[in-house]
Amino acid sequence: MKTDTIKYDLDDDGIALLTIDLPGQSMNVINQEFQRDMTALIGAIVQDDAVKGVVVTSGKSSGFMAGADLKGMDFGQAESAATSSGKSKMAALFDGVYALNKMLRDLEKCGKPVAAAVNGLALGGGLELALACHYRVVADDPKTKLGLPEVMVGLMPGGGGTQRLPRLMGVQPALMYLVQGNTMSPQEAVGFGVFQEIAAAGEIVDRAKAWVKANPKGGVQPWDQKKFKFPGGAASAMNPAFAQTFIGGTAMAIGKTQGNINGPFAILSAVYEGTQLPMDTALRVESKYFAKLVADPQAGNMIRSLFVSKQAAEKGARRPEGVPPMKTTKLGMLGAGMMGAGIALVSARAGIDVVLLDRTQEAADKGKQYTADKLGRRMDREALQGVLDRIHPTTDFADIEGCDFIIEAVFEDRDIKAETTKKTEAVVGADTIFGSNTSTLPITGLAKAWTKPEKFIGVHFFSPVEKMPLVELIVGEKTGREAIAKALDYVQQIRKTPIVVNDSRGFYTSRCFGTYVQEGTTLLGEGVNPALIENAGKQMGMPVGPLAVSDEVSIELGHKVMQQTKKDLGEAYRPTAADDVVETMMAEGRIGRKGGKGYYDYAEGGKQLWPGLSEAFGHSDGPADVQVEAVQERLKFRQLVECARCFEEGVLETPEDGDLGAIFGWGFLPFTGGPFSHMDTLGLDHVVRVLDRLAQEQGERFAPPQLLRDMATKGETFYGNSAREKAA
Repeated sequence: MKTDTIKYDLDDDGIALLTIDLPGQSMNVINQEFQRDMTALIGAIVQDDAVKGVVVTSGKSSGFMAGADLKGMDFGQAESAATSSGKSKMAALFDGVYALNKMLRDLEKCGKPVAAAVNGLALGGGLELALACHYRVVADDPKTKLGLPEVMVGLMPGGGGTQRLPRLMGVQPALMYLVQGNTMSPQEAVGFGVFQEIAAAGEIVDRAKAWVKANPKGGVQPWDQKKFKFPGGAASAMNPAFAQTFIGGTAMAIGKTQGNINGPFAILSAVYEGTQLPMDTALRVESKYFAKLVADPQAGNMIRSLFVSKQAAEKGARRPEGVPPMKTTKLGMLGAGMMGAGIALVSARAGIDVVLLDRTQEAADKGKQYTADKLGRRMDREALQGVLDRIHPTTDFADIEGCDFIIEAVFEDRDIKAETTKKTEAVVGADTIFGSNTSTLPITGLAKAWTKPEKFIGVHFFSPVEKMPLVELIVGEKTGREAIAKALDYVQQIRKTPIVVNDSRGFYTSRCFGTYVQEGTTLLGEGVNPALIENAGKQMGMPVGPLAVSDEVSIELGHKVMQQTKKDLGEAYRPTAADDVVETMMAEGRIGRKGGKGYYDYAEGGKQLWPGLSEAFGHSDGPADVQVEAVQERLKFRQLVECARCFEEGVLETPEDGDLGAIFGWGFLPFTGGPFSHMDTLGLDHVVRVLDRLAQEQGERFAPPQLLRDMATKGETFYGNSAREKAA
């Protein structure tokens, strides 16, 4: 029995070994070909009396199965399916998503014992396949992750996970994994009763076969037996503990998502309803909620940005063709402050030797100590020492000789950066690739201090470096292909997500993120209650309110950037109402969190809004009728219009970079898929109408760029063909 994706072997004991091995894939995934082959094999196994039982395993060394092929998911298929079948779009969509549930249900009801031999990672549909087997053996490997993380990309389990996991481990613990997308280790899985056995990797198939042979009538799941009871108590609305679980779970989901993300609530609904029903009906309930998620644009946008675009960026989608690999072996890190120390940490952890240079040995040593402090609790002593041995603190520029990549992260001042750049070139030569970590200063201007500007590129990290996933690479007017390739290869080495943008003041992320802070500050200056401003920002889906994030970044830093911008632009500078607020805060000595006081007062027990804001900006006498929706509209659309301007001006070349940069750089509403996905979903004609109204009410900062008007008139989208051609 031959298929394209599954190898079939029947041994002398009548046990069929199904080895999943999708051709051309580094990891097994559930796609149409696999479903077709598995469905056919299940049917053949049921009909073949020679088959006494089944073991399902993987032929990939990378693990068991990673779940559904998200790259291949086409949410538009339902439209054509509905047309051809005569059914409604939702009915056709339900049929499409229910196919996986039916296949796995057929497997567990085939009448013969089925065991899973899981040799590594099993996520999403991969774990659901294992759960549909009657017995599960997992390889004893601490790197193995088992879980249902679909909620992380806007989806929910669609292969029975919301029904089988609660029946195996109990409703409450299952919800903790389902709603949060957490994974479990093999030991945790066995402890919870999700798996039955742990064995050495080379023994899992034999152990699975041994169980099948010893249990010829073991082909019945616990939930298909009359005496089945849920672990931890009955799944019934009459059970107080069951009801309390969902009251608490709903409150937690709202607290985590502000009600903006559909996935957690679909999961809660599917578990609540399905666990009170027979399994066949329960699976249809799960598919109903899965279809609703898929029909909403949110899931498609999140999958595109958080999974497909992210993976493509990390695999070098923006890397210039024809440039050989340019691995970094020795990094010269100029500046051992918080940014430089963080860059040294992630580089040394990736196996790169780092020369960490600062003005004093004390500062350089402190930069190295940062790695010890951050990794000390997470690494064993030997591994930590290996990382620390790769960091060489110094004050001598001569020590950076031999470095094949330089990153500068000194004070955000053009003259200081120029001096550091020239001292570096005198040692390593102008052919070495030089990267400047700056958040606002144009790269083209900074590159003038390097004799060969084609070797100069912006490498913008986000703080704290070890936690923030994004690196923004800024291409100056003369930055060459090798510099871009070198920087992208380095970002890949340190396992970050890169975007590539063109030069401008503030580039893309700082420029657009700054509008969120500025609009919040402007609202404060208008007398809007600061608590309303902060809560509006968080409720709309931003990680924190604009005033809190200004404190974190430092009001003082914002003031210095403002002063530098005024100096650079001269008469072209356009002051804003936010400038007056910042000046007032500086006059009050409130420089942000690092100074212990800013828009908030900071104490050991936490923080609270500074009571003096009322007197300083008069919010108690401010506009009493302002609505939270109006505040949210300004905070959101001020960001959207700036993102659109960056696209029009060529700062951004692709909407993918724009969405990735916004989500991972400053936390822009992840559930939307990013600003460009969001504008496409809202409709560009709607976006233009709102911006025109806001421009009339609030000023030219909301005026939509001409490109946005033209696209709206033509019915185009950022992710449509026309927008792609403009961005190419």
